[in-house]
Amino acid sequence: MIRRMLTYVATLGLVMLFAGCAMPKKQVDYAAFKAARPRSIVVLPPLNESADIKASYSMLSQATAPLAESGYYVLPVALVDETFRQNGLTVPGDIHQVPANKLREIFGADAALYVTVTDYGSRYQVFSSVTRVAANAKLVDLKNGDTLWSGTAVAVDDGGNGGGNLIAMLVTAAIKQAVNHVTDASYPMAGVASVRLLSAGTPGGILYGPRSPKYQSD
Repeated sequence: MIRRMLTYVATLGLVMLFAGCAMPKKQVDYAAFKAARPRSIVVLPPLNESADIKASYSMLSQATAPLAESGYYVLPVALVDETFRQNGLTVPGDIHQVPANKLREIFGADAALYVTVTDYGSRYQVFSSVTRVAANAKLVDLKNGDTLWSGTAVAVDDGGNGGGNLIAMLVTAAIKQAVNHVTDASYPMAGVASVRLLSAGTPGGILYGPRSPKYQSD
């Protein structure tokens, strides 16, 4: 009986493995993106679905670099933030509701990037302290409100575990958790997530912009 069960489990595992390998990769439709070919992007303050209030601006402060390196002109974050404040908009949720044509009228950008931070923070998990940042984004054409591209990214740092010794593992995890909270270990992870999410030349990523030597090569 035990031998039959082991054989069944092994067979089921192989079936699931090959089934997973056979799953088709998600295809991204770039037709609208290639037709619009935006040159300038305004990054809106990200929505924050995590429990950490720092998540929105931690992600916002690091979102422009990968976009600029991908070949786009990105409106300065401080200027965009102050413009919204001068118009009485300080909450990301309200800002995301501003019509596309109004954003184009105010900033003159070709497209707007809408980001949502779904996870941000460090968690103590007995033998480790795990820092995780996850976000999704979509690029919207401000001329007509069409979505040109969307994507998701995750960055995780699970640190060391004390070399296998039980007491050392517990102590290391506790210390790392305390340090993570004091220093905001999620901030550099937000940078990693931003690069993974908003860099051109990656599978399912955005296309290269007009300031890149690889423009229209993708």
